[in-house]
Amino acid sequence: MDQQKLPNATAVLILGIVSIIGCCCYGLPGLVAGIIALVLAKKDGELYRKNPALYSNYSQLNAGKIMAIIGIVLSILYAIYVVVLISTVGWEAMKDPQLMQERLRDLMGQ
Repeated sequence: MDQQKLPNATAVLILGIVSIIGCCCYGLPGLVAGIIALVLAKKDGELYRKNPALYSNYSQLNAGKIMAIIGIVLSILYAIYVVVLISTVGWEAMKDPQLMQERLRDLMGQ
């Protein structure tokens, strides 16, 4: 029997990579890409489970799914970090490096 490729496996892999890279942009792009990757991976996973002998690139799909999960976790952690940082030093300090240093010194008690 001739095996075919899962239709969204490459897209899931690319979106998984983008979700890891995108976590550094305040977390939002990584979160969006990761969620889209997981939705596509679920659809292809169901196709694969119906007839595993028909498809040849399940490992690519699985790798993309794992990267998407990692990207989502990193994005959530980074978004929490940004929220905590803004709540402790303020938005103005995020724009001004010198003010950021002053506020961090105040927080550290120096």
